Amino acid sequence: MAESNETRMEKTINSLKDSLNTIRTGRANASIFDKVRVDYYGSKTPLNQVATISIPEARSVIIQPFDKSLIGEIEKAIQTSDLGLNPSNDGKVIRISIPPLTADRRKELVKQSKAIAENSRTAIRNIRRDGNDEFKKLQKKAELTEDDLKLESDKLQKLTDKFCAEIDKVYESKEKEILQN
Repeated sequence: MAESNETRMEKTINSLKDSLNTIRTGRANASIFDKVRVDYYGSKTPLNQVATISIPEARSVIIQPFDKSLIGEIEKAIQTSDLGLNPSNDGKVIRISIPPLTADRRKELVKQSKAIAENSRTAIRNIRRDGNDEFKKLQKKAELTEDDLKLESDKLQKLTDKFCAEIDKVYESKEKEILQN
């Protein structure tokens, strides 16, 4: 019982980390392109499946498509994404210079990160609620005693607290990354 709740909470943490990785900071990072989809022969394909993404310097990215004919599609996909980046291509590779973030943009990204973290906290609390409901059902069926119900609820609360603290750590780390120059 508690294992499934813990597994669901771990998945929530992993989802949070994935979501925060796609938020651009002032430094180049290949994971900011995770949500970019390229029109590849009629289907939307993740950028990292049609090109190699490399980071030669802290503020630049080079994208080398496997198929040179895709260079225009990749450029268009990056421009239409909400990353705020301007790619330029030389016919073989796409170069992107990562501009430093403005103070307003940093505040916006911190706010966005905070909202994602809060959604994760809500998901964790929903898992706790579902677990407690399940414990109460088991008690009604006489499969769980009153003492066991209290014990299981306390364990679930400790698990919830642990994962909420983990969310706070992940968020604070991302906030620090966004705010550093």
